[in-house]
Amino acid sequence: MTFLSPFLLWFLAAASIPVIIHLLNKRRHKTVQWAAMQFLLKATRESRGKKKLRHILILTCRALGIAALAFAAARPVVSGLLGWGAGTIDTVVLVLDRSASMELRSGDGQAAKREMVLQKVRDSMADIGNPRLVLIDSATGKAQEVPSPDVLAEISATAATDSAADIPALVSAAAETLSTGSGRSEIWLASDLQSSNWRSDDSERWAAARANLAALPQKPALRVLSLTGDSAPNVSLRLLGSRRSTDSLLLDLELIRSEDARGTLNLPLTVSVNGAASGESVTLPGQSLRFQKRIMIKDEAESGHGWLSIPADGNERDNTVFFAYGSARPIQSLIVAPAGQAAEYLTLAAAPPGFEKQVATRIDPAAFATTSTNDFSMIIWAAPLPSPANAGILQSFISAGGHVLCVPTSEPSTETFLGMKWEPVAVAERGKFFILRDWNKTDGPLRDGLDSTPIPAERLRAIKRAIPAGDSAPLARWEDGEPFITRKIVDRGTLWFFGSIPDYTWSNLGDADVLLPATQRILALGAYRFDSSFLAEINSDSATLAPGETRARIDDFSKENSPHDAGVFRLGERLVAVNRPLAEDDLQIATKDKLDAILEGTDYRLLDQVGQTADPSLSTDMWRAFLLAVLFFLISEALLCLPKKPVEDILMPKRESYTSS
Repeated sequence: MTFLSPFLLWFLAAASIPVIIHLLNKRRHKTVQWAAMQFLLKATRESRGKKKLRHILILTCRALGIAALAFAAARPVVSGLLGWGAGTIDTVVLVLDRSASMELRSGDGQAAKREMVLQKVRDSMADIGNPRLVLIDSATGKAQEVPSPDVLAEISATAATDSAADIPALVSAAAETLSTGSGRSEIWLASDLQSSNWRSDDSERWAAARANLAALPQKPALRVLSLTGDSAPNVSLRLLGSRRSTDSLLLDLELIRSEDARGTLNLPLTVSVNGAASGESVTLPGQSLRFQKRIMIKDEAESGHGWLSIPADGNERDNTVFFAYGSARPIQSLIVAPAGQAAEYLTLAAAPPGFEKQVATRIDPAAFATTSTNDFSMIIWAAPLPSPANAGILQSFISAGGHVLCVPTSEPSTETFLGMKWEPVAVAERGKFFILRDWNKTDGPLRDGLDSTPIPAERLRAIKRAIPAGDSAPLARWEDGEPFITRKIVDRGTLWFFGSIPDYTWSNLGDADVLLPATQRILALGAYRFDSSFLAEINSDSATLAPGETRARIDDFSKENSPHDAGVFRLGERLVAVNRPLAEDDLQIATKDKLDAILEGTDYRLLDQVGQTADPSLSTDMWRAFLLAVLFFLISEALLCLPKKPVEDILMPKRESYTSS
């Protein structure tokens, strides 16, 4: 609780006036002993305690009535963001989440969460006397002083963006801002509590943020304004990737509906390619839909750009995605293996007949050290794990976005690569095979197709196998639970291990039921290292201007040229389609338990605004409540002062009336 007119609290001293008058009146009466009165005093001695209590209650009501009147005059204000206790706040640091998810409108559909919090903060600042206001927004992470809360909604640092937020970094920035100030200060953190932005699993960064707060000379209060709750129906459109072929561009897209959505939804989809727009319809049968959109391109050397959009709904910031592409180039694979049956099958799987733009080159392991890997999308390593000299080249290839698929050999391998190694080759019992028991049907190279068609991995039979050992994620297992396919993500690329080889002395992996689709999917991922140069997320390294570059927006969707907005930009000589981070479509919210853990030891308070979107302020004016308290105390005092109802003398006989019969 704070007071808009705290100087009027001096009138609380007036509450002592009834007590002073009572004490003065006691001194005016002189006690005189009178023998005849002793009998009356003795008769009323038993009721003296009740009369004394009654007088004390009357005196208390008078004093409290005056005190409540003084409180009402001082205009008390209770705010969810403010702590209890009178006093003036000198500085408020407003940490504003400007991520794309903050543009989701409330359940009544009237205002976005970002707009709602700006209005609430503006009104609350007026209620507490307009202290110094410092704004730190999530897009820039920079602190700036705001001259007046009335301009909060008008400045560029509070405008909508397509970016994400880094809450622990923002809390540290707020602590740094307050390190040079003095007086009472508070940090108001306005966010929708999206888990990806709060990064509650990053314990080290949160420990650093808490340490920065604890190091301040005067520990500030941290008020978290939660903007969770009911929201308007919403569908988000995401671009997961793109791949250029000879005559087309293949876009990997996904639609995601609100959690409470039910039934089938038909959505019009607008597609714009180099300024020419067309429309079609997409049916969303459930909660999400992943689909591919092929855009035909006439010239192999042509580069271009465009966007896809669905109608506006609860959040207009997640209705549009942008793409760009360059000239077609062959997809090349490198097979490092000695000549033989396994090398032939692996080469066919990497470049099947009819796939003219896919090229597979086989080299002996000894020639790898002198081979350039810059133009390859995937390397299949069908040899003993690389020596330290070759391992460095292979690791650099993976870090740059390439994919490496390792398969075992009959020769014992004692080397390790990125913490992975092969266990000794195992042979199945006579007349039996190693059979796959289960595999990930939603992720990895054996996942079901977009039309839910499964990969017939149960047909795989192996006589020999080698178990990949190390820190990796298994995506397919044999019947005895040992891993067959594992994945290890390294920087921008991925290291894959297959536990058998396409050689009929080992298995029937060469039948193409498993090897062909798995290899082609890994190859497609590796090809993204070239196509991804045209795609970037906001505030990523690829979307940031390099020295000497200038930014120019070239799509026809909007004229905005902000680095925090999605669109197609010409960055120097680079053509880049910049989209919002995929994590912004993650609906998971940081729980109260998570907040308690990451903000442990801070003076933090969570203000939940669920169901309060219509309330424009974060504060409540309490002077009316104190006026009601004055009325209550005065009425109570009047009731206590009423004289007792006279009681008839029980010794006096009642008169009776008689009527003659």
